[in-house]
Amino acid sequence: MSKKKTLVLGASSNPSRYSYLAIKKLQAHGHPVVAVGRRKGEVGGVAIEAEPVEQADVDTVTLYLNPGNQEPYYDYIFGLQPKRIIFNPGTENEDLMQQAKSRGIEPVEGCTLVMLNTGMY
Repeated sequence: MSKKKTLVLGASSNPSRYSYLAIKKLQAHGHPVVAVGRRKGEVGGVAIEAEPVEQADVDTVTLYLNPGNQEPYYDYIFGLQPKRIIFNPGTENEDLMQQAKSRGIEPVEGCTLVMLNTGMY
């Protein structure tokens, strides 16, 4: 299985948040993880940065931000040139999905945790 470098956008160091669980599950499956959230923190050795961090070779961006909080990150996401963006439940955003498609980025409406559990990641 190929390892997919993944940006968790909207990451949290709060164990009750889905973004926290996603970081842990991605690590358990051997995927390199980059995390950006509102506050600096750390999950399983992955630093959560409060500001967007330049990265190379990001395969997947998985969103844990509601649509109202996504727009400031559009340029950052597109600058990473990911192959796909996963819109987890509650993050669906028609505008971002259309912009992604027009740039050749696959928008995926799904749940990162379920995708990992079922081998669909």
